[in-house]
Amino acid sequence: MKFDRVLIVCTGNVCRSPVAEALLKARLPRLTVESAGLGALSGQAVDPEARVLAEQDNLDVSSHRARQIEPDMIQGADLILVMSEGQRKAVGKLVPTAVGKTMLFGRWLGQGCGGEEIPDPYRKSSEAFKHVHDLLVSAADAWISRL
Repeated sequence: MKFDRVLIVCTGNVCRSPVAEALLKARLPRLTVESAGLGALSGQAVDPEARVLAEQDNLDVSSHRARQIEPDMIQGADLILVMSEGQRKAVGKLVPTAVGKTMLFGRWLGQGCGGEEIPDPYRKSSEAFKHVHDLLVSAADAWISRL
């Protein structure tokens, strides 16, 4: 299946999903990639810790503003990438038909067949942000050959 429109979802849309969005856009410019949050901090910019790490990887997240996920975003996406199993279920509650096109962003990480969840670093240490950033980079790289 060919994917043209990818929606990346996390909780607040200020740490993980905007950086994941920028990573996929940089690696796969042919795709339309957007992000949103299940409990978005609507209108807020990317968290300063996440922004610094993104900029160190030459990613521009300066114009990002958090937005709340809406059913039409889910319906319009060919693939929805979430950070946790709980988020996958939440997307399915919003649009039940989307369950089959919703996967973990960390799907190809780790040893298990289901992939790896990417934890929320919001209001945590710089080390937590660095760990999450590294996971996002690895996950984005793993998606390249699959998209």
